[in-house]
Amino acid sequence: MLLLHCPLLLLLLPLGSRAQKFPTRDEELFQMQIRDKAFFHDSSVIPDGAEISSYLFRDTPKRYFFAVEEDNTPLAVTVTPCDAPLEWKLSVQELPEEASGESSGDPEPLEQQKQQITSEEGTELFSYKGNDVEYFVSSSSPSGLYQLDLLSTEKDTHFKVYATTTPESDQPYPELPYDPRIDVTSLGRTTVTLAWKPSPTASLLKQPIQYCIVINKEHNFKSLCAVEAKLSSDDAFMMAPKPGLDFSPFDFAHFGFPVDNNSGKERGFLKSSKFGRQMPSKPRVDLHKVCIENKNIFTVSDLKPDTQYYFDMFAVNTNTNMSTAYVGTFARTKEEAKQKTVELKDGKVTDVFIKRKGAKFLRFAPVSSHQKVTFSIHSCLDAVQIQVRRDGKLLLSQSVEGVRQFQLRGKAKAKYLIRLKGSKKGASMLKILATTRPNKQLFPSLPEDTRIKAFDKLRTCSSVTVAWLGTQERNKFCIYKREVDDSYSEEQKRREQNQCLGPDARKKSEKVLCKYFHSQNIQKAVTTETIRGLQPGKSYLLDVYVIGHGGHSVRYQSKLVKTRRFC
Repeated sequence: MLLLHCPLLLLLLPLGSRAQKFPTRDEELFQMQIRDKAFFHDSSVIPDGAEISSYLFRDTPKRYFFAVEEDNTPLAVTVTPCDAPLEWKLSVQELPEEASGESSGDPEPLEQQKQQITSEEGTELFSYKGNDVEYFVSSSSPSGLYQLDLLSTEKDTHFKVYATTTPESDQPYPELPYDPRIDVTSLGRTTVTLAWKPSPTASLLKQPIQYCIVINKEHNFKSLCAVEAKLSSDDAFMMAPKPGLDFSPFDFAHFGFPVDNNSGKERGFLKSSKFGRQMPSKPRVDLHKVCIENKNIFTVSDLKPDTQYYFDMFAVNTNTNMSTAYVGTFARTKEEAKQKTVELKDGKVTDVFIKRKGAKFLRFAPVSSHQKVTFSIHSCLDAVQIQVRRDGKLLLSQSVEGVRQFQLRGKAKAKYLIRLKGSKKGASMLKILATTRPNKQLFPSLPEDTRIKAFDKLRTCSSVTVAWLGTQERNKFCIYKREVDDSYSEEQKRREQNQCLGPDARKKSEKVLCKYFHSQNIQKAVTTETIRGLQPGKSYLLDVYVIGHGGHSVRYQSKLVKTRRFC
């Protein structure tokens, strides 16, 4: 049987005058300590049947003990490196014979036993160097004191150790299926579908198992402990005490180590410490973990096209919170579909349609030399993003809503690449004009404010009076009306707000009038109009169109008005 060395006895040793004997394992005596795994954080003794988490300083070895009292005892030891490779060795030496004084009731002092046991090197049973989760399993182990020596030569790190003398009945780690690989069943530009065979621990033993998928761009992980170390947002290990300082094993909960009192809950690192100096946060790692209960197929979405990702799967026993890693895999998402580039012709309007969150590329290559190039854009719906590059150099990057005009410095034999990115709300439509002739202006100029104002005090049962702003440029304005239901909402109005639809798309009966208007004084560029012949208590949608010299029109923001019911 595995012998437990109770840390409480070590803590009380200096206080008692009576000598202590190296304790034997007693299930009832140590049941409380095994439940409280934090009790063993800094003990040199490994409890039977409980996983412990501990810490290694670089180039500072650490030794753990456990005793097997009877020959032919089954034994299993598992060591899990977290964020650095470990060197570890398991050895055994004979237990010391009990002192003759035991018959008289005087047990051998505990520290004297320990010195007697550890003064000589034992017989090496197993050694390993690396960052894999490695096991030592024996169906028949000799009695003796077992020593586990660990060393990290790369950096300060933490690790986990599990030892048991009843490996057949314990089975805390989920069992892997006969084929522990993760299969990539579907591959897209932004999605990857994964499938795997269920753990026999869930399918046969009916124990509660959940599967945790880890996605990153760097490498595969060999343990969930390594993932948790990578996900830690601050360097918790830098808060640990330096070797040689006196500290309590219970203080390790403050140094970033998880204390898992709720099995089945995800372990995490504490974010702060009152003992160590505060460390600056690390940059956020591009690593994601998703736990999906007991399913065995999952689609990872929102990935980047033409990017290699590494996928790891861990079966987690939610009763013990201990995990086993499947064989990880990797896959590269498909490339973005190559965009067809639309050629723009000098001085001609091009209609462009962009899918939701999509993008379009346009190319403008002036035939003749030019001093300036002008891009005029009319966004029909929501705002769009425009980028203009000249021979690869970024000249312009802006959001465009309504009508905008950009004039850029030209260059002989230059080629311009225009990237248009649509809205996240829905599809986008726009008109674009590129020209090297500075006087070529196809779209009419607009004021900054394109709202229509209605005067409530001038509202009657058969008319409404409205006003809108103009510009210094003489343009033609046409006003249209359309009767709508009382349930007509602002959301419906927004959906119909396609500014690129001109008066030619309206019914002749909806036309109120057209007139020319401008003012050299921009402060006085305001015009009003009274719309008559309306019905009492009815709602109307009013639209004002400004028509440029080239015949292209732009619509102001629609206005919903209602006549009085009683006059």
